[in-house]
Amino acid sequence: MERVEAGLRDKSIVLIGFMGVGKTTIGQLVAEKLSRPFIDIDKEIENEYGMPITDIFQKMGEKVFREKEKEVIINFSEKKLNVLSLGGGAFLQEDVREACLKNCLVFYLDVSWDVWKERIHMLIDSRPVLKDRSIEDIEALFYTRRDIYSHHHWRIETDNREIEDVSNYIVESLKHTWEQSER
Repeated sequence: MERVEAGLRDKSIVLIGFMGVGKTTIGQLVAEKLSRPFIDIDKEIENEYGMPITDIFQKMGEKVFREKEKEVIINFSEKKLNVLSLGGGAFLQEDVREACLKNCLVFYLDVSWDVWKERIHMLIDSRPVLKDRSIEDIEALFYTRRDIYSHHHWRIETDNREIEDVSNYIVESLKHTWEQSER
């Protein structure tokens, strides 16, 4: 059996998935349960620029946002003992994917299209990548990103699951993995 590297317990935890799946809420719960700091990457970027993501997209463009996003994520991926929530499009960047998969434990929060589209009314105004898109375009974006999210360490189906259940599952999965790696 291959020996798991020491320090697995110290790695930061990364939550990925489509916008509105619950990465921030679940990440906050996981961080609390593990007594770790929680970092919402989008909030970090908003704080740095002093404006919401929608304004950054509008005033500076998506390219500027993605470059800053990559810089912030790679920086945090190299730090230990955090719980990170990534924006829905962050994993589209190969450098981000590689850094997170190498340095962290990545959980993909998976939601079905049918469940997600019921949430669209809550998300449409606050998500710049949804602005002025048809439902067909949004569905195509959903499935394109889903392919990118296939790069992960764990996948958790979130349909019809309470956020508390999802966060407990993540914590229990981690504890089991840590115990196994220390044997």
